[in-house]
Formats: sequence, structure tokens, C-alpha cells
Amino acid sequence: MRQLVTASLALALALPALSACTTAGDPGVQPIPGSITYSGQPRTKLTKAPIGSTFTHLLTDEYGRQAEEVYRIQPDRSLKLLSRRRIEVDDFGGGF
Repeated sequence: MRQLVTASLALALALPALSACTTAGDPGVQPIPGSITYSGQPRTKLTKAPIGSTFTHLLTDEYGRQAEEVYRIQPDRSLKLLSRRRIEVDDFGGGF
């Protein structure tokens, strides 16, 4: 039993370190039509937003569904697409 607890503790301590690892050249989330960075970086820069801050962008994805993207402002003021998720529409409108 003690070995199991020790192994579980070791795994719990190792998981955060492993999750921080990425493979070289990992492209991450790719822009799709409707993404802010689909045709490259925007010509205008967000000069007042703090570096490292994030914001969301709503769009219709390639399947015609609503989606939300999260972007981060990089030190050079370019945008990095962090994630995209589909938004489920409440069919009943009441949230019940």
C-alpha cells in the first residue's frame, strides 16, 4: 500500500512538469477562415493592450457552427492563437 501511495505521489508531482513539455515545431491551433490571423497578422497593432493579455474572438467555424477563439498579445504585439472551442447554442433559450 505504501508503494502505491508513493507511486501516486510521484506521478502527481511529475504531471505538471510533463504537461509543460511541447514537441519542437508543434503548430498548436491553426487559424481557419474567420480567424483574426487567418491571412497572417493584422496590419494594425494593439498598442494599448498589455503584453501577455488575452482576448476572445467569436466566429463561425468551417462547419457553420459558432466558435470562440482565445488570442494572446505577444511581446512584439503580434497575436498568438491559443485555443478554439465550439459554442453550444441553447435550443430552448431559457438556460434550463
